[in-house]
Amino acid sequence: MKFKKILKKWQVWFLLFWILVAALSISYQFDAQGVIVNGVEVNSSASLAGMTSPSPDTRPTAREHIISINDIEITDKEHYFSIIEEIPLESILRIQTSEGEYALLKNNESVGISVANAPTSNIVKGLDLQGGTRVLLSPVEEISSSEIQDIMDVLENRLNVYGLTDLTIKSASDLEGGEYILVEIAGASQEEVRELLGSQGRFEAKIGDKIVFVGGEEDITFVCRNDGTCSRIVACNPTADGEACRFEFEISLSEKAAERHAEVTKDLKLNYTEGGSAILEKQIDFYLDGVLVDSLNIGESLRGQEATNIQISGSGFGKDKESAIQNTIDERTHLQTVLITGSLPSEIEIVKLDSISPSLGQQFINNAWLVGLIAVLSVGLVISVRYRSVKIVIPMLLSIAFEVFIILGFAALFRYNLDLAAIAGIIAAVGTGVDDLIIITDETLSKETSARSLKERIKRAFFIVFVAYATTVAAMIPLFTAGAGLLTGFALITIIGVSIGVFVTRPAFASVVRTLLE
Repeated sequence: MKFKKILKKWQVWFLLFWILVAALSISYQFDAQGVIVNGVEVNSSASLAGMTSPSPDTRPTAREHIISINDIEITDKEHYFSIIEEIPLESILRIQTSEGEYALLKNNESVGISVANAPTSNIVKGLDLQGGTRVLLSPVEEISSSEIQDIMDVLENRLNVYGLTDLTIKSASDLEGGEYILVEIAGASQEEVRELLGSQGRFEAKIGDKIVFVGGEEDITFVCRNDGTCSRIVACNPTADGEACRFEFEISLSEKAAERHAEVTKDLKLNYTEGGSAILEKQIDFYLDGVLVDSLNIGESLRGQEATNIQISGSGFGKDKESAIQNTIDERTHLQTVLITGSLPSEIEIVKLDSISPSLGQQFINNAWLVGLIAVLSVGLVISVRYRSVKIVIPMLLSIAFEVFIILGFAALFRYNLDLAAIAGIIAAVGTGVDDLIIITDETLSKETSARSLKERIKRAFFIVFVAYATTVAAMIPLFTAGAGLLTGFALITIIGVSIGVFVTRPAFASVVRTLLE
């Protein structure tokens, strides 16, 4: 009879509605296996075969799944890399995915695909829990908010070229008015991130003191990144300190850049090499952030011509041939990325750089589960001793559990990354929730005056709850900007958690307890 009365309460149905929304948002997958595509490098073998990076708005469970490679079913991330490693270079891979089948050439070790284990839900783990690198950047000079946004756009394009789409870029400020850019990249090392984000990345091609073209879409329409065709390691030779290798790749210029090339070269004189071939008196020099990268001779046939195809070259060094080749590939990739994305509108510097290993992230998750379990058991023990009534204890514990579940549902719905700060916010929200539930329960059981009805006592309890809610929200607002945005997750999740409690779970709890005690 009591159960039927509980189901007639609109507060209970309102709670059930949000539990359903949370369940649909999380979409837990009990049989998740295989890998998903997290990103695809621009102009890589996978990109040329038709694979694309997922949209940032794509839910984890909806991302493209890699089912098999050359008819070998993929079970997890380690299995994927072991299969890729066993396939010889210059071989054809047939990749079957949830979106279709692709045939591509293996011209490097990664084939341009960034993968992750198939997710069990749509809850996105933050950097602290899955590993990666967090960078806090600051403009060297004072700039406007629109210029901050321009820098963020270029950085996002630069990282996407590498196939790094599992990232977060947002502006932040401190209490003193300082402007920052916070970048979080899952699965990237400190060295990669420092190279990509630590420099302005301004590329200039000059003949004499005249600029022919610069990096970016306006002057450069295509950059070859396909090894073995129009991008290659030319040769490696021993040096006094180790080994040096040289790379070459082709780019295509826009019509305006080609016209500038013709205008600059039309009046140059000819020089003749020892072999008798004619070259222009000036070379074309390539500069990256003001440093000369390389210089190339210009053949007679290009004088005064609107050249649209240009060959870029450079070099890398190492203590042995293997390290020299890797350094050359890294230098080439960095230069290609700058050519594709262009330079940053303003110079920036790295204020803070932190790196977290995936194993440490898993340890954080295990510790979070352990702390959560201990907290639930402790709360259950205390309220059991305090009230000694199943009618009070069970609804209170269910209210806490539903509150956490709905918070996780909100995070999954809006694709908010759950990191340690966010988990601390959940714990803080649950802590205030327990206080509110105790206030509601004590007022419900109070018999200080026979004149005050049960309904009036609950109203009095909710007055206290709303005052505490307003105080908590007010206390969290300054934390949105404290620590250059590093505490934003804590403040946001705390506010969301206490709001869910005050407007969803607390009314349902009060309604249930009132029905059970009437």
